[in-house]
Amino acid sequence: MGLAMPLALAALSGTLLGALAPAGLFAVICVALLVTIAASRYVLAVLVLTLAVSAGQVLTARGALLPAGLAGTDVAVTARIVEASDEGGVQRLRLALKACRPLERGRPGCDRLSQARVTWYDAPPLETGETWTLTLRLRPPGGFANPHTFDYAAWLWREGIDATGYVRDVPPPRRLRAAPGSMQAQALTYLDRHVAEGLPRRWLAALSLGASERLTRGDWELLNASGTTHLMVISGLHVGLAATFMLLLSRGIARLVTPRSWRMTAWPWWSAAMATVGYAWLAGLEPPALRAMIMTLVGLWVSSGRHAPGPWQGWWLALAIILLVDPLAAWRPGLWLSFIAVGLLILAWQGRARPRGWRGWFVALLRSQCLLAPLMAAAVLFAFDRLAPAAPLINLLAVPVVGSLMVPLGLLGWLLAGVPPLAESCWALFSVLASGVHATLQAVVGWAPLWYPEPWQRLPVAGGLVLLTALWTLPGLSGSLRWVGSASLLILGLCLAPPALSEGQLRLRVQDVGQGQLIELRTARHRLLYDTGPRFGSGFMPLATLWPPGQRFDGVIVSHGDNDHAGGVAALEEDHVVLRWWGPVLASLDAPALPCRAGEGWHWDGVEFRFLWPEKEPEALASNDRSCVLLVEAGGQRLLISGDAGTAVEARVARVLEERIDVLIAGHHGSRTSSSALWVAAARPRHVIFSAGRGNPHGHPHAEVVRRFRNAGSCLWNTALDGALTLWLGRAQVIEATPQRRLPGAGAGVEGGCHAVESPP
Repeated sequence: MGLAMPLALAALSGTLLGALAPAGLFAVICVALLVTIAASRYVLAVLVLTLAVSAGQVLTARGALLPAGLAGTDVAVTARIVEASDEGGVQRLRLALKACRPLERGRPGCDRLSQARVTWYDAPPLETGETWTLTLRLRPPGGFANPHTFDYAAWLWREGIDATGYVRDVPPPRRLRAAPGSMQAQALTYLDRHVAEGLPRRWLAALSLGASERLTRGDWELLNASGTTHLMVISGLHVGLAATFMLLLSRGIARLVTPRSWRMTAWPWWSAAMATVGYAWLAGLEPPALRAMIMTLVGLWVSSGRHAPGPWQGWWLALAIILLVDPLAAWRPGLWLSFIAVGLLILAWQGRARPRGWRGWFVALLRSQCLLAPLMAAAVLFAFDRLAPAAPLINLLAVPVVGSLMVPLGLLGWLLAGVPPLAESCWALFSVLASGVHATLQAVVGWAPLWYPEPWQRLPVAGGLVLLTALWTLPGLSGSLRWVGSASLLILGLCLAPPALSEGQLRLRVQDVGQGQLIELRTARHRLLYDTGPRFGSGFMPLATLWPPGQRFDGVIVSHGDNDHAGGVAALEEDHVVLRWWGPVLASLDAPALPCRAGEGWHWDGVEFRFLWPEKEPEALASNDRSCVLLVEAGGQRLLISGDAGTAVEARVARVLEERIDVLIAGHHGSRTSSSALWVAAARPRHVIFSAGRGNPHGHPHAEVVRRFRNAGSCLWNTALDGALTLWLGRAQVIEATPQRRLPGAGAGVEGGCHAVESPP
């Protein structure tokens, strides 16, 4: 078996133990290390030490997170700009922190912080590599927690970001040092002088220099939709091509210099390894390039035949090295996509003869792509919740063109950079190919656009693709079994049907959108939104992250015109289909809407919807008191949503509440202007949900409001802590809330699954 696989498993176990951080972890590791050394089991000692190193790095990363005591306070930092992107006039920066101190006395230190991701409004011209002194207002890294959406908090973790926040103007920022000259920066400057601005320059910078920040949003959208993103990120394909080119060139020179013993010379392999390291270093040694470099170096060792390990030992060895160098890579989907692809190729070609001639290599490439396509599609579906239907066909054409023509032309141009006419000739051919590939991608994507399957489809579709790959990859299976199995999987896929709600049932989901409100209500055949979430100063709307474009909503109620409730209206109008709008005052909305008036209602699929407020014309009311108050009844269970209505409105609505409320969305996010004692006594809610932002500056929910509901015996939930909350009405006698984010100890604390919500200090 060798040592490679145990090393990789030890490193992987260490990363997982470091993330879980069980009590006494290092005490157990130290004892195990002493025991193995005392017993002269040195191989086991190496494995224990490997586990300890990877666990220690992950624990160090966990310990570097911003202390909670510094959330919302100002800190002074000296930082180098690692990455800068302009997002509509707002600069988004990744900073490497060299020094950090809190500005308030008595606050915990922040010297352990390593990286921060911040927003800089009205920023001056910035360059990557500059060093600044800045005043930052930070918060611990986190994100919204909603079902089937991008996990921003997990992304921050695997990228090693210890805090997020924004740059303050006082004290004013000060540039300490300009960006030092780097080979990549010099190469990009050279490229800007010799290649006209446009698509070819952007793609050449990304493919040959790893400058993926040069790609536009449109480029990324096209690459994602066509399933070719991997071609534009410095990966194993590009680094492997550079190594292969140098190896062939060096072996050709060796054949000329030493024609009798050129096969025995070792220096061509060393030159290929040096080219591998140099190319990855030129690309900035970002995680994909670092991963590709390590895998290529191990691959060169395996293929050299000089005391080399077998392909599977090389596979495990590369995994062990990467996890030891960068343990957080275990949480990056790209790592597993790369290793799954390489593992599949090893399995598919193990024991087969090496292809001969151009026809043999063409068939080998075709077979490899056909085997990789379904497994890579399943992996992308698991990791990113999307599927590019045209990816197998596009990659059959794009991989040879990009890998065999465009990348070599780009690299050859750099080798000939000392003779500009020759370099520009290579890049002119590159430009022609880039324009052709771009046009082809656009045409194919227009014919087969990116598919975002429904949540219920993702697991069975991904599982079917994995089984399809196994049918055609595993040795020893008969051809008839492969074809019958494939046909059966296709038939099962066509027979998939969505889980349906029954008549009289309602699914309520209070989405986590920060300091705002967005509630989704589903019946058997209808879908309703209450509010659309906020729109932040940068223009970002959380609603845009919840669903892919093209959703259909039977109705949308915008409780009132405040930004934290109506901020997502523009995104709904642009990306989705809304059949009917409701709002308290038509002129206050950006879309035509029907007025919500007390007493009006409708029935959908056995569920009753009825407005309780406003009465008559609400123009004379304050903005918050215009809120549409909605009562929903499903199977005898009642839901009440009151927007930001204040205590005066609550007193009016309380008179018509005939029965106890089962689920109440707390008014005004738990502010003291709502949820009066009279209201709590009238509603007597079993479940209360606060839709509030994490660490919001308003102190929502207020301590007085929290105590009032707890004294009434209500179960309290908060999207800032629990993430999105899903509840079912009309399905069971007892309503249970399902939080997206499970808090430590939840389910075993106050009243079992009902836990108290602490208000901010």
